[in-house]
Amino acid sequence: MNVTREDLDSVSLRLTVKIDENDYKDEVTKKIKEIGRTHVIPGFRKGHVPFGELKRRFGKHVTSDVINDIVYRGVFEYIRENKLRVMGHPVPVEVKEAFVEGDQEFKYDVALLPQLDIELDKNVTYPYYEITVTDEMIDEQDKGLRKRFGSQVPGEEMEADALVKGTLMQLNEDGTVNVNEGAIQMTNGIVFPLYFKDKEEAAKFEGKKVGDKVVFNPWKAAAGDAGELASMLGIDKAIAGDVKSDFEMTISEFIVNKPAELGEEFYKNVFGEDKVHNEEEYRAEVKNMIAAELENNSHILFRNQFDKAMMEKYDNMELPGAIITKLFFSETEDPEKTYEDQRKYIKHEVIEANLLEKLGIEVSEDEILDMTKMMTARQFAQYGMIGLDEEIITKYAKEQLQNKDVRSRVEEQVRTAKLYNAIENAVTLDKKEVSLDDFKKIAEEA
Repeated sequence: MNVTREDLDSVSLRLTVKIDENDYKDEVTKKIKEIGRTHVIPGFRKGHVPFGELKRRFGKHVTSDVINDIVYRGVFEYIRENKLRVMGHPVPVEVKEAFVEGDQEFKYDVALLPQLDIELDKNVTYPYYEITVTDEMIDEQDKGLRKRFGSQVPGEEMEADALVKGTLMQLNEDGTVNVNEGAIQMTNGIVFPLYFKDKEEAAKFEGKKVGDKVVFNPWKAAAGDAGELASMLGIDKAIAGDVKSDFEMTISEFIVNKPAELGEEFYKNVFGEDKVHNEEEYRAEVKNMIAAELENNSHILFRNQFDKAMMEKYDNMELPGAIITKLFFSETEDPEKTYEDQRKYIKHEVIEANLLEKLGIEVSEDEILDMTKMMTARQFAQYGMIGLDEEIITKYAKEQLQNKDVRSRVEEQVRTAKLYNAIENAVTLDKKEVSLDDFKKIAEEA
C-alpha cells in the first residue's frame, strides 16, 4: 500500500491510497474461510462448503469490507505519523465499488485545522474588571442569610412571603356562600400568595390580619393549573381545572419567617464550625462570599472580551470551506448557505483548538469526576441537602457520568474552565475596580 499527499491549499490536502491485490488477498481468503466454519449454508454441512462456493456467495462483500478497512486504516495511520491536525474525518473524493479485484486507487480530501500564531504572554495586556463590594450589598446578603436560616413562626398580619391558613368556602356568582351539595369547603386551607401566578389575586391579601376575610379566585391564582388547584382546594385533579368560581377565605393564621439572630449558632449554620465568632468576622466573610460570586461575572466578561478580540484579529483566517461543507452540511437543504451561516462558529472553534494546543490543555478523568461531584453537591443543596457524605456524592456523580451526553457536557465545561484560567495566567490583566452599575454597562457593550 502506498499513500501520497497533494496539497490543495494551505488548509486542505488530498491523500491518494494505492493498493495491489497482495495487500488484501490473504485477509479476504481468511475471512471467507471463517464464514465457512461458522455459518450454516443451505445444502451443505457446516464446515464443509467448498471455498469456490463461499467465494461466489460472499466474495464481493468480504473483499469490499477488507479493502475499505485497509484503506481507511492507511489514511489514519498517515495522518497520525505526520501529526496532521485535522477537522472532522477524511472525505472520499469518489464513492465507488471497492470489491473489484486487482490494483485499486482511492482518494480522500482532508480538512486541516488552520494554524494561528496567537500571542499569549505577559507582554499582552487585557482589561479585567472587578466589582466593588459595597456595604449595601453586604446588608442585602445579610438579610437574605438571616431569612434563609430563620424559623417559621405564627404571625398576626400578612407579610410578603407569608403562608396563609384558614377556611375556604366556594361562592356563588352573586357572592354568597355556596351551600349546595358538592360545594367545595376546606376548614384547613393553605395558600401561598407569593407564588400566585396572578399578582392581582395575591394583592387581595395585602394588609390582612387574623380573622379577616378575603375573596379571591383560585383558578386565576393558579393560572388554570389543575395540579395547583387540586392541592390548594383539596380536590381531585381531574375536576380541579373546571373550578373557576371565587372563594372566600377566613384567615385563622399566618406563618411568617422570623429572621435568625446573629450569634454562634447562626455563624456555624452559615459558614461551618469555628469559622466566624463575631459580627465583624461575619460581615468580612459575607463580603468574601459576595466577592467570590461577583468574580465569576468578571471571568465571564473577560472571556467575552477576549473572544471578541480573537475573532476580530483572526476574522480573515483561511478555512477549508469546500471540505467542511461536504463533511458537515451535505445533508442540509442548502449546504453552501448553511456553511456561510456557521462560519463564525467554525472560526471560534478553530481559535479555541489553537489555544488548547498552545497552552497544552488536557482533561483528566479525575477532573471530570470532581466537576461532576461539585455539580451534584449543588443540586442536593438546592433541596436543602447540605453536608452529605462524600461517598454518597461520589456514587451519584459516577452514576451521572454513565450517561454519555452528561459526560461530554461535563468534559467540555472542565476543558473550557481550564482554558480560560490558563489564558488569564498567561497574559497581563489590567485590573480595575468598578461599581456594579458600571460593570453592567461595560458588559452590555462587550
